[in-house]
Amino acid sequence: MLRLLARRLRYSLLVLVGVVTVVFFLFNVLPGDPARLTMGQRSDKSTIENARKEMNLDKPLLTRYFLFINDLSPIGFHERDSAAKAKYGYVSLIPVGDKTAALKLPYMGRSYYTKRDVSDVLGEALPGTIILALSAMAIATFFGILLGILAALKKDTWMDTSAIAASVAGISMPSFFAGLVIAYIFGYLLHSVTGLNMTGSLWEYDPFTGRHLAIRNLILPAVALGIRPLAIITQLTRSSVLDVLSQDYIRTAYAKGLSTRKVVFRHALPNALNPVVTAISGWLAELLAGSFFVEYIFGYKGVGKITVDALDKFDFPLVMGSVLLTAFIFIIVNLVTDMLYGFLDPRVKFN
Repeated sequence: MLRLLARRLRYSLLVLVGVVTVVFFLFNVLPGDPARLTMGQRSDKSTIENARKEMNLDKPLLTRYFLFINDLSPIGFHERDSAAKAKYGYVSLIPVGDKTAALKLPYMGRSYYTKRDVSDVLGEALPGTIILALSAMAIATFFGILLGILAALKKDTWMDTSAIAASVAGISMPSFFAGLVIAYIFGYLLHSVTGLNMTGSLWEYDPFTGRHLAIRNLILPAVALGIRPLAIITQLTRSSVLDVLSQDYIRTAYAKGLSTRKVVFRHALPNALNPVVTAISGWLAELLAGSFFVEYIFGYKGVGKITVDALDKFDFPLVMGSVLLTAFIFIIVNLVTDMLYGFLDPRVKFN
């Protein structure tokens, strides 16, 4: 297992370096002057030149690329002065001339608009996105597996047909469209009945009571975000369970007098979960990183909403940081999924 983990980590690192390279060169060929965006359109020429020097824009593109890699790397080489230490928050390891090899968190620059570190902005928004994605995935997984098992056991009945029709409709419905429909119906037309709002974040601020948790603002975006993965999990579970139920060992279990519940949940379902786990992991990574439009529609503060706002303001460092965070999430989720396969199905060998 350790050999497999080392190999996966190596591949993941190569993928991450590739994403970093593509993101850097893509955003560095876009029109616009980052120094002027940072300092404002009315800044004088000397101020703009000082900003360009501070942001390394006066250096060749390849030099800026290696400096960018140095900033993102957890181990980098930085100046041994108080300004650099305050900027990167590093822990010095080995002095190298006038610099030092240092251990630090990845540094993704500062937002053009808020003038705050990108890592701080994303760190504030990420918990909201994680909670939203996990809630949507929990809804999709529970009801998707339940409906898939029910459709498989009631094959060719109205329950099976209804589950298939509903899943096809769910797959065909984009999340942003589902979000608009759900927000309008349950947040506007039926607001007096449901008590749910069209817009709102997980945390609300009241001038009298202060910051408080607003779970009701999580329900509608979680349902809108979970519709498509629910539909796919339903179909995958149905087809996988039907395939396993036709195996010889299932017929043997029935011949021994085991109940349908024991046969399905103890023998059939664990062996039918591999494709379902693959779908769950892929969708979880996508929901963690791709809930942009749903968050924007519901005014839900998360990585998606602040990224859309950053695109609107041409805040390139924040957009770049969001893209890199998205890639990192995909890599971690896929890595964990590979490790889970062998535990869910003994037939899968790590070698």
